[in-house]
Amino acid sequence: MNLRRVMWVFGLVFYGFLWVLALNGVTSLIAPLAIPAVLAVLVLLGLQLDKYLGITPRRQKFDDSKDEQQR
Repeated sequence: MNLRRVMWVFGLVFYGFLWVLALNGVTSLIAPLAIPAVLAVLVLLGLQLDKYLGITPRRQKFDDSKDEQQR
């Protein structure tokens, strides 16, 4: 396993632990812990809406092939 995967797992376990604390009485944690989840849902719904409407992502507007040739 690489370090990135280990850190993702650790972060999710820690996030879950904080939710357990919040649900067991530390109610001041609920609002800050809900913000990342709500933002993730909004981003996913926005991406699904783009796909449903057939909107393609914007293309790159600059061309740095000249920079690559100078190196």
